Amino acid sequence: MQPFLDLRKINSRDRDQILDAISNVFDSGWYVLGQNVYEFEKEFAQYCGTDFCVGTGNGLDALKLIFRAYCELGSLKAGDEVLVPANTYIASILAITENALNPVLVEPNLKTFNMDLRKIEASITSKTRAILAVHLYGYVADMEAIHNLAKKHDLIVIEDCAQAHGAQLRDRLVGNLSDAAGFSFYPGKNLGAIGDGGAVTTNNITLADTIRSLSNYGSKIKYENEFKGVNSRLDELQASVLRVKLKRLNEDNERRRNIAEIYSTGINNDHVILPSLDDTIPDRLSHVWHLYVVRSKHRNLLSSHLEANGIQTIIHYPIPPHRQVAFSDWGHSSFPITDLIHEQVLSLPISPVMDKSEIENVIKAVNSFVVIPAV
Repeated sequence: MQPFLDLRKINSRDRDQILDAISNVFDSGWYVLGQNVYEFEKEFAQYCGTDFCVGTGNGLDALKLIFRAYCELGSLKAGDEVLVPANTYIASILAITENALNPVLVEPNLKTFNMDLRKIEASITSKTRAILAVHLYGYVADMEAIHNLAKKHDLIVIEDCAQAHGAQLRDRLVGNLSDAAGFSFYPGKNLGAIGDGGAVTTNNITLADTIRSLSNYGSKIKYENEFKGVNSRLDELQASVLRVKLKRLNEDNERRRNIAEIYSTGINNDHVILPSLDDTIPDRLSHVWHLYVVRSKHRNLLSSHLEANGIQTIIHYPIPPHRQVAFSDWGHSSFPITDLIHEQVLSLPISPVMDKSEIENVIKAVNSFVVIPAV
């Protein structure tokens, strides 16, 4: 079976460097908030083009701490509304609800899977205080248009960059397209650790200092607690691994782009809708292809066909947020485009370590898919 994502193969490329980095942490005797976290924060901020980076325990915490910091600073308060894509992963929404804020789901653009700009403005009310833009599947949301709306309505703009490390809009990278941004370094991400990890990037020193304090029990000075904080710190071992892997990120993203282009050229099946990019963001660098997501009215049959041909696929995501049991009070809500997406999407294998034969196997298997009409 050709795996959807071969993490062992991805990480084995840097095996010696990663093991050396881990060994150095072990030998240092300093395992929490040490030199590797400090250096990674500096290097990742420089990579994104921001003034500050604060490591966190995971990507969800990165987003939660952004909203929590804005609440502590008085920019947000309980009950305020935050616009968020209706088709995003649940973590984006949990970061909002965990801070007693109200998520307002916005339908996506069917071409890009990111929020439909027309529906963003239509969703703004007197209670709206922020927009959480998610660069879903690795494709940059139209941040210029979002910022124009935010400026018009005096809104905070936050990025969820969990799937978009290294993607850029014009000459600026994600993480530097908003007031603050959250990243995940879950192992399967474009920049993945060998465990959990996350980070916040921002150019706001007050926000960065508040997030750093909140993530460390609410303490800036040891044993002095300014806030009722949490423990969510990037692990020293993970930081050491991320420092090694950050050096490959641009190269790996370019390989993903090349594979996506080969797929888009080679796959030709009337039952499969290929991803198409929004003409308003034509730069190929705006997409880092964390996922290559196709749509099909016969998604389950397609998935079974590919599995029978030795190709592993994954559905991102089978159940939309408004239909999750956790949010059963939203059951009456109507999000037809989101429902359509979640009924049809299927993610094909894409990773920087796929070889030519693996890519060709995927294309051949997809092109051989047929639907036999019911008699």
